[in-house]
Amino acid sequence: HGDDNGLVLPPRIAPTQVMIIPIMQNKEGVLEKANELKERLMSEFRVKLDDSDKTPGFKFADQEMRGIPVRVEIGPKDIEANRCVVVRRDNGEKTEVSLDELESKIAEILETMQKDMLERARTHRDSHTYNVNTYDEFKETIAGKPGFIKAHWCESRDCEDKIKEDTSATARW
Repeated sequence: HGDDNGLVLPPRIAPTQVMIIPIMQNKEGVLEKANELKERLMSEFRVKLDDSDKTPGFKFADQEMRGIPVRVEIGPKDIEANRCVVVRRDNGEKTEVSLDELESKIAEILETMQKDMLERARTHRDSHTYNVNTYDEFKETIAGKPGFIKAHWCESRDCEDKIKEDTSATARW
């Protein structure tokens, strides 16, 4: 999965599911609160904290490029309001979340992302899979439409080699 900004990893297979990005981390208490959130979330999720000296914009772009499913942004104003901003990688949706319900909200977001991404992938696969009944239909479809073709095949290596020679298509099982 991917888009113009980089990878979009499904939450269940992402090496890092949540990236915590402190905003104005040099302000008193911000980095400490970010570390506290990391410790809280580590029991349920694969979490990292970006405490590098890079700007928040750079950190956001880096997190997006790597496909990390959820970004948690926390800054001084968020700490005062006992909230943070949670951003989904797949669609960029931002949600303000109370720090008291952060674990449950992230779990809900990750599960929703997993379902949404699977459904989009299935829809894309199904809309790019074609059924053909003749070799002429096969050649016409392979020349004009990207995707998969379901076709009759005798399972002979000679037939597969001929198809590959004629169309550059290869069999999938």
